[in-house]
Amino acid sequence: MAEEFNVEGMLDMYLFENRQLLEQLQEKVLEQKDDDEFDSDAINEIFRTMHTIKGSSGIMMFDEITEVAHKLEDIFFFIRESHPDNVPHVELVEHVLTVSDFINAEMDKLADGGQADGSAKEIVADLDKFLSSLKGENKEEVIKENVHQEPTQFYIAPMATSSSHFYRIYLTYAPDTIMANVHAYKVVFSLKDIAEDLLHYPEDIISDESSGAKILEEGFKILLQAQCTLEELQEMIKEGYEISSVEIEEISAAKYQMGFDAFGSGPEIDLESSVEEIENKANQGAYGDMLILPAATAAVVEEKKEYVPGDFVIESKGPGKSKKLVKDKAKKQEKTSFISVDVRKMDQLMDLIGELVISESVVLQNQDLKVPGLKLDNFHKAAGQMVKIATDLQDVIMSMRMVPLTNTFQKMNRIVFDVSRKLGKDIEFQMIGDTTEVDKNIIEKISDPLMHLVRNSVDHGIETQEERAAKGKTEKGRVTLSAKTESGKVWIGVADNGAGLDRRKILEKARKHELLDPTRLDSSYSDKEVYQLITLPGFSTNDKVTEYSGRGVGMDVVVSNIQEIGGTLEIESTPGEGSLMLLKIPLTLAIIDGIVMQVGNNTFVIETRCVKEFINVKQESVIRKPNGEEFVMIRGEGYPMIRLGKWYGIDHCKEDTQQGMMVMVESENKSFCLFVDDLIGKQEIVVKPIPDYIKKVQGLSGCTQLGDGRIALILDVVGLLEE
Repeated sequence: MAEEFNVEGMLDMYLFENRQLLEQLQEKVLEQKDDDEFDSDAINEIFRTMHTIKGSSGIMMFDEITEVAHKLEDIFFFIRESHPDNVPHVELVEHVLTVSDFINAEMDKLADGGQADGSAKEIVADLDKFLSSLKGENKEEVIKENVHQEPTQFYIAPMATSSSHFYRIYLTYAPDTIMANVHAYKVVFSLKDIAEDLLHYPEDIISDESSGAKILEEGFKILLQAQCTLEELQEMIKEGYEISSVEIEEISAAKYQMGFDAFGSGPEIDLESSVEEIENKANQGAYGDMLILPAATAAVVEEKKEYVPGDFVIESKGPGKSKKLVKDKAKKQEKTSFISVDVRKMDQLMDLIGELVISESVVLQNQDLKVPGLKLDNFHKAAGQMVKIATDLQDVIMSMRMVPLTNTFQKMNRIVFDVSRKLGKDIEFQMIGDTTEVDKNIIEKISDPLMHLVRNSVDHGIETQEERAAKGKTEKGRVTLSAKTESGKVWIGVADNGAGLDRRKILEKARKHELLDPTRLDSSYSDKEVYQLITLPGFSTNDKVTEYSGRGVGMDVVVSNIQEIGGTLEIESTPGEGSLMLLKIPLTLAIIDGIVMQVGNNTFVIETRCVKEFINVKQESVIRKPNGEEFVMIRGEGYPMIRLGKWYGIDHCKEDTQQGMMVMVESENKSFCLFVDDLIGKQEIVVKPIPDYIKKVQGLSGCTQLGDGRIALILDVVGLLEE
């Protein structure tokens, strides 16, 4: 029957849900990697994650993923049930991450349209060996094996409150429905959060493929005890898609206790016999797979029952209180619902918003509106409303694209763990500001640069234990990844408490590779200039080539990737104390608020957030130094001045400062003035990259199209400051 399954429609959901589970798993594991052991919550969470992945992979018939997930589940089942002492924690962490890597790699193949054809034999053998070593420390204990078994018995304590309602639900599905058992499971899963008691027939709708045919033939039957109304239940379960009909009937508690006899068929239920008689009948198969007991009787049996993975146990929390599934931890109340959307659709929507902004400018700046004496009061009123809606729409779309850096930072945590283990270094990882939100496209661009920086910090930034001890360093090696937003940019720092950069060594290698001006003394170079040398292609301070560094590649890739998105890399270091690699990148690449300026026949745009004020300055307030540099005196303070026309060699631009406009800009606590001919106005700007065939020009970060069709260049204030 497996050949009849159409899993194509389920694959995307399988990949999406399991990737989320593995991300949460890795985060939990890395949080406790430096502890002595996993706490009970982590053990249960890892066990449940593997159990879920095993089950869903089994349905999808990905045998290798199922096998490796089941084997790791075995280990955590044993740890959870037997509580062995002296579990090698670091080794266990490595096993969990190895399994996570294998499953992720297989899912990557599936996402690319390939097959999950990897072999897990070696991983399973290592897990078997690890489990055997754990059991060897507890030979005197007989531990039950973790055998995969779907829920076969439901223990129900039928204690109801005055608010409880009892329902009989009968669903039928369209005859051509594929995998009706999976669709039935969706209904059961949706009811789980409101259910005090829940029974369904057929019982095994997950691993038993034949249950799908039985549901199509006989329908799907549910008995539900909950505190919701009939109308609320009807709202949750509706006809549509594969469900052809829905029958929901509120019944009495007595009829509910009859079980599936209320449907006219199903297992016979015995509520009057003694515990011994019920157990004997159950062992003889008198009840089939369904056993319902009164509260007192269920409590006695529960003491004797050893639960296996997958059993659902419904217990009462006490008189007047609702029941809960023991298998599931109490979930936090969801405040927000989410929907998964293809990223390409988001990108397309963002492009359309950009075109809308440009079209808005075209309409509002149309030459036909500039006819003298033309009254356009109603037009301007309607246009103002349109602008407001377009701005709100843009804000919503931008917020939808913003995602936290948490997952990216967690990947760096994994890199620190793996590399430090291989290099034999004791290094801890610290995250600060990981909830900072950045445009998704920005995150994709910075993942590789961050990986290079983190590896460099671990490999030749932090010393070995012996070297740290010789220097009197008692604290552990530490890599700190931090993020914050400032002035419309996100600052991401990679800091370590290692040896720091060696200025003398960098200068020696730079001289050797002829990277320095031979007429310039080493002492004339600032620390910032020296440290930036390590970003040049082929430059490395490592004398020994390792798996992670020393070849002179990586840092130049970091710089080029960051520059592509309008960012910069700054390097700070204190010898003997550590280094800081600071990335400064824009929050988004899409739409910004800008001031449009005219210089000669050229148009420029500068981000509004960078502008401090506009000033008319008299010519006598300008001071010129012998080397040609100009400063402008404003309220008794001198500010560096850049004539934008002269900077870019533009003809026919104004020279007298009284005829033009001085724009004071500020970035990174530094201020200077730009002299331009005229200010055109403020408007939203759709950022477009400068074409690749144009050589990168200092001080420019992109271009845009204005409402009248002209192309304007976007100024990069940070780039102007560097000069």
